[in-house]
Amino acid sequence: NSTRNFKMKKLLIATTALVATAGMAAADVTITGHAAAGFHSGLDNVATAASTNSTDIAGDGIYSNAGVDFTMSGATDNGISFSATLNIDAGEEVDTGDFEYDGADGGTAGLGAVSMSGAFGTLTFDNNGIDNLYSDATTHDVSYATTVGAIGLTVGYDVTAASANATSAQATYSASGMAFTLTGSEAPGGTSTTLAVSYALNDTVTITADTDSAAGGASVQTVGASTTLNGVSVSVESANNSTWDVDLGYTAGGFALTYGVDETDAWTATATAALGGGATFSAGVDSSDATYAGVSFAF
Repeated sequence: NSTRNFKMKKLLIATTALVATAGMAAADVTITGHAAAGFHSGLDNVATAASTNSTDIAGDGIYSNAGVDFTMSGATDNGISFSATLNIDAGEEVDTGDFEYDGADGGTAGLGAVSMSGAFGTLTFDNNGIDNLYSDATTHDVSYATTVGAIGLTVGYDVTAASANATSAQATYSASGMAFTLTGSEAPGGTSTTLAVSYALNDTVTITADTDSAAGGASVQTVGASTTLNGVSVSVESANNSTWDVDLGYTAGGFALTYGVDETDAWTATATAALGGGATFSAGVDSSDATYAGVSFAF
């Protein structure tokens, strides 16, 4: 009897482990890490500007930061996928894309978006963490995205800010090399809209045009063109408000160079190089003598 009971206990444990493993098969937790370090000089001080509502320049200094990101995903028995993110970041941060010094991170855990997807579309919740589709300002709390035939639809809404319940929406459609994007936002300041059109002439040349009507402002029309051939890219844009941009780029292997200039003769130049093993070197300088150089790591 004792032998039979022992075998039954082993069978029960094995069965329990099998059921647990089967339940875990629909869920996944991914942990990634990142770090960066380098020096900076003359970058726009975003942290100070936010508190004083004025432009400030960060002095010479170094930056170093590290973080861990958790991505959790799973699926219900009826086929609804769900996911959530959590991140922990600490250290001094710089925004190399905008030549900005972001300052010290709080070093606390932050909850990111929680989303659910299925045949109905994708519903995302993130308190003050979802971009307004028109302005890119991170103010929305909830968004919904779906497709109706060949048209993609996305709606975002600011639920919690009683004084600024902004709503934004976007519709996209593509066919025969043409792509149309209509975006609008309704906020206390008024209604803003933009209609953008792009057409791929061939595999290397794309023509773009858009009309932008910001709330309380004049409508601005912009036309542009971009081409990429043998690692060399050229992009030009011109608007009816006398503004223009020219951007040049070159990539070869893991190395990339960019240069951009606008109507004010303000320019930026950047360089990046993949060092292997998840490490990347980056450096940049602009017309106001702001500079940065450093290495970032992905784990």
